[in-house]
Amino acid sequence: MPEKLLQLSDIGKRFGANRVLESVSFDLYAGEVHVLAGENGAGKTTLIRILAGIHPEHEGTIELGGRTVRFRNPIEASRHGISVIHQELSLVESMSVADNICLGREPARAGGLLLDRRAQLERAGELCARLGLSFTREDLGRRAEQFPLSVKNRIEIAKALAGDARIIVMDEPTSALNHEEVERLFALIDHLKARGCGIVYITHKMEEIYRVADRITVLRDGRRVGTAAAADCPPPTLIRWMIGRDLAEQFAPRAGPAATGVRAPRLVVSRFTVPSPGPGRPPAVRDLSVAVRAGEIVGFAGLQGAGCSELFNGLFGAYGAVCGGRVEIDGEPVRPESPGASIRRGLAFLTGDRKNTGLVLGMSVERNVSLSSLPRVSPGGVLSPGLERSLAEHYVGALGIRLESVDQETGALSGGNQQKVALAKWLATRPRVLLLEEPTRGVDVGAKHEIYGLLRGLAAEGLAILLISTEMPELLGLCDRVVALHRGRVMGVFDRSEATPERVLAAAMGADVPQGN
Repeated sequence: MPEKLLQLSDIGKRFGANRVLESVSFDLYAGEVHVLAGENGAGKTTLIRILAGIHPEHEGTIELGGRTVRFRNPIEASRHGISVIHQELSLVESMSVADNICLGREPARAGGLLLDRRAQLERAGELCARLGLSFTREDLGRRAEQFPLSVKNRIEIAKALAGDARIIVMDEPTSALNHEEVERLFALIDHLKARGCGIVYITHKMEEIYRVADRITVLRDGRRVGTAAAADCPPPTLIRWMIGRDLAEQFAPRAGPAATGVRAPRLVVSRFTVPSPGPGRPPAVRDLSVAVRAGEIVGFAGLQGAGCSELFNGLFGAYGAVCGGRVEIDGEPVRPESPGASIRRGLAFLTGDRKNTGLVLGMSVERNVSLSSLPRVSPGGVLSPGLERSLAEHYVGALGIRLESVDQETGALSGGNQQKVALAKWLATRPRVLLLEEPTRGVDVGAKHEIYGLLRGLAAEGLAILLISTEMPELLGLCDRVVALHRGRVMGVFDRSEATPERVLAAAMGADVPQGN
């Protein structure tokens, strides 16, 4: 029998009058991946924050190796061999990669008085290499803010591994990774299991659950619904445990824009080029042309460095008036020069990083929803609190956002509900073209189903939707066409009938893939 590393017994937690956990028990053995599943708001985040020492006041007991412990802060949890990779990254953006990875565990010399910089760089470089990051000493000295989100995600994982923890909690660790990076992470998980580590894994991706899980525990409304071996908990059972009902077909068939008679091109992009930020580097996007009709959902697939995110930022004017080519919305030429100008012309962009570019987490839900559409709630240039509240409450209801009130601080919501607030903010601008980067990141299976239905409803009303997703089932199930990018160039455009995971991935890797008419 494997060693039991962790036992949580009858864990309870309340915030004021709101009880978020009720008598939850959970255990973890050496060499296993135990998936913690449940809808947003089910209590998963609160449970791992208790384990991490972030919420020291709680009911119930924590046992490590058969000994009862209670952590007063995250430092104590870390010293007991617990490391948590949070969904919202905890990197200090202004510090170097090496400083972030070794933060709190800095190697010292001269009797502990001086930082051993050479040892720090060697340790950080070794951990980065295990995650496929071929960093030079110069890279390790660069500030974390200089790297894209997918690289920051792996730096965060390296930071967690620096403590040689035996219990590692991974909260949505693949949310910013492409297919190749995800496979590298899974190989690392297999290595950690072989070393005797126990991993608590949280994800909303169904295929990922069955790729890594040895056992699955499901929470719903703060209570444990059940625990089972992954082989004994097929997807229909798991979904029923999570949402309390059977889920209808996730991607229901729908008529495309041609069948519904909606044919007019809403967005036309011709020979669009986005320069790279660094000198002497090739453009991030080169001579890209694409047309998206009203009522159409077009997906973009690509590996790290393909240019998908740069394309959307360029179209939205996030880089200023530096992009080349021609852009038209409803036949009218537009120049992507600033986000404000793009919003006024009917273009909206839900970024893939809600923490830094999608939301102001310290502001209320009400203020975040109205943030990009202030003219709509400010008749005569004066903000109307009544209109602002009405707007927020409308989208809270339409998207099924779980909260106490629209006055609640957005950062206090679960990750999935934060994502819905970010989507609400852009829908409130009443766009004609909607750019979505990872729109269901950190969203549970039930909420995904609701968002897919919402997006299809918006498309049926004539909205043109462009979508970036690292989830292949999402691309193939939701989109009318899929565009594969490789190093800034279009390598393939696949209609729904001809798009397969193998063909899309091959094109995204630069292969010449034959296509239909």
